[in-house]
Amino acid sequence: MDRLSNTVRPYAWGSTTAIPALLGVAPTGEPQAEMWMGAHPGAPSRITRAAAGTRTSDATTPPAAVERPLTDVIAADPAGELGRAAVDKFGPRLPFLLKLLAAGAPLSLQVHPDLAQARQGYADEERRSVPIDAPHRTYKDANHKPELICALTPFDGLCGFRRPAEAAEAMEGLGVDSLKPYADLLRAQPEEAALREVLTAILTADPAEMAETVAAAAAAAERIGGAYAPYARIAHHFPGDAGVIAAMLLNYVQLQPGEALFLGAGVPHAYLAGLGVEIMANSDNVLRCGLTPKHIDVPELLRIVRFEATEPGILRPEASPSGEELYETPVDEFRLSRFDLSPGAAPVDLTVPTPQILLCTAGTPKAGELGLGPGQSVFVPAGEKAEVSGTGTLFRATVVA
Repeated sequence: MDRLSNTVRPYAWGSTTAIPALLGVAPTGEPQAEMWMGAHPGAPSRITRAAAGTRTSDATTPPAAVERPLTDVIAADPAGELGRAAVDKFGPRLPFLLKLLAAGAPLSLQVHPDLAQARQGYADEERRSVPIDAPHRTYKDANHKPELICALTPFDGLCGFRRPAEAAEAMEGLGVDSLKPYADLLRAQPEEAALREVLTAILTADPAEMAETVAAAAAAAERIGGAYAPYARIAHHFPGDAGVIAAMLLNYVQLQPGEALFLGAGVPHAYLAGLGVEIMANSDNVLRCGLTPKHIDVPELLRIVRFEATEPGILRPEASPSGEELYETPVDEFRLSRFDLSPGAAPVDLTVPTPQILLCTAGTPKAGELGLGPGQSVFVPAGEKAEVSGTGTLFRATVVA
């Protein structure tokens, strides 16, 4: 197995302290939003190997070890690194991206397409020759992006539409006259039509009028507090943004450490604050609904969003006799589980015929002969012996192949 060297992404919404605190290093004063572990071309992890694409050598003098992007290592020997079953199912690439995510401010309100929608949208933009790096480009690839976030600290977020009557009640409770038409629409229409019509009205409202509505709603939320406090905080970071009002259509969720949320296609969501382990299908396809200065493609967004009220569905891991605690999800591109290793316990064999990334979040466990500390991780090629021992918490990311 190979120790990973990972990139931390300095997005503006990132916490300045959470990832440094986990790693046990001094903060830089700059936001540190996400640490990526995997083979995403935007910031692939790096490993040190004795020779490109090989793990053993019969040479009398072993070749010098070199650091290489994991993307290159996998490309040199996809079946050897990923396993034949994974390559046959997902192609010659690692199908998931694992992250440490540290939100110090709200992320954009967003939604992801399903696989058919992603393929159709990508093909359409390719046919129209929209540059892949254009600000108005929506589909960066032809893949879907289901994702799972597991809290390491108390973690706040928004997930899925709440019932229209509940959203109407919340808007009415602020006492802002310009919110009354939205509340009336939420009460007058069947669920799907009500949610669609109100989100459309919010996103297409006159920007100056919407800014006034957001300011009034934020002031009322600040004054009332309680259940309205999250919207005051969101508005503090995004004054005048229509996403502040759109956020009131969604369920507010607070995760405790160890709890998780699965975000499927078409479900609007936003992470607000906290540190967590995130895993997702390896895609960049995001359609934004607000809380962002970036492009919002309203017609395409309305095609992708699933206008149905849902319960947030907080996930708690299911324990097995081996000590593995699995977060069950309905996708095959990733499988996330957790091990809490106890002092003096027998080593746990994690060898499987699929690729794995093991991430330490607490303690000082060992993966094979490699000692790990919080925030450190290893890549385990398919079929390679993987035994963990010691004390601490390890997250295991792999695939269902």
